Amino acid sequence: MRIFQNISLKPYNTFGIEAKASQFVELNTLEEVQVLCKTFNLSERKLLILGGGSNILLTKDFDGMAIKINLKGIQVLQSDEDTVLIEAMAGEVWHDFVMYCVQNNLGGVENLSLIPGCVGAAPMQNIGAYGAEIKQVFDSLTAVEIASGELVTFTNEQCEFGYRESVFKNEHKGKYIIVSVTFKLNKKPALNHSYGAIQEVLQKAGIAKPGIQDISNAVIEIRKSKLPDPAILGNAGSFFKNPEITIDAFNHLKNQYPDMPGYITTENTMKVPAGWLIEQCNWKGKMIGNTGAHKNQALVLVNYGAADGNEVLNLAKQIQESVRQKFNIQIQAEVNIIE
Repeated sequence: MRIFQNISLKPYNTFGIEAKASQFVELNTLEEVQVLCKTFNLSERKLLILGGGSNILLTKDFDGMAIKINLKGIQVLQSDEDTVLIEAMAGEVWHDFVMYCVQNNLGGVENLSLIPGCVGAAPMQNIGAYGAEIKQVFDSLTAVEIASGELVTFTNEQCEFGYRESVFKNEHKGKYIIVSVTFKLNKKPALNHSYGAIQEVLQKAGIAKPGIQDISNAVIEIRKSKLPDPAILGNAGSFFKNPEITIDAFNHLKNQYPDMPGYITTENTMKVPAGWLIEQCNWKGKMIGNTGAHKNQALVLVNYGAADGNEVLNLAKQIQESVRQKFNIQIQAEVNIIE
């Protein structure tokens, strides 16, 4: 374990934003995580925990310690006739873990194929896509408490999962480093292919009775058709959360905008696709300077090569304001903005 000074974070964020960290360290083992916490009094420092760097926007140099989590490994902890408990270390690439599960016919994460990032970040964000969320298959996680260096286990209930939310984005923010996550997956899963365009893709391929691999392939095809590859065009995936509004407010807007989509979330709330709202405000494909909203998915803000973080942030604020003015809906950033 070696701590470096004034290191560029451009290779460590998928937006491809140039920013430097005062200190930088890569951790490859659980022991290194614990030693760092116990030796360097990290609770007194500004910290930036990095996995895949796919959910952050850097707006300036980071005056603190950036910690890259590289812990690797996947192991089956327990198995019976119907289910498997499987542990993945925090530094595993999320999509690689999903492919491991798909190839071993373990159901539950196939709808989450091709989501960028690492396993450790998945529960923090309660990542979700195409009708599935982490909380549906999450069993527990192991984390190192930054103040003490001791190991702590969190159950599903203790994580307090919500829509793109968890206890680690709220009262436990900055207090723990997640080192591994355990999932409960199914050997005889009930497949979910009713969301979005999955069924359409399956029908087009002539697949009447899909398996786990078929669902995964369909999701990958859809995501590739809509979302830019961060290796080619800098982005952090969906920049905004889908807002939830009251059913009364939705019905009022539906009278004005008959094509407005929405999904019931509770007895009194509807979720409205943020991408649709942004597109109605004519942002889809629009460029401002070195940044813009992607031509295929308005929800994705992109770096055309020379943008800095503040350019992207200013664009995001303009989009938020235009949606507020047109629909009286406040859309919130899903991406973690480092200011």
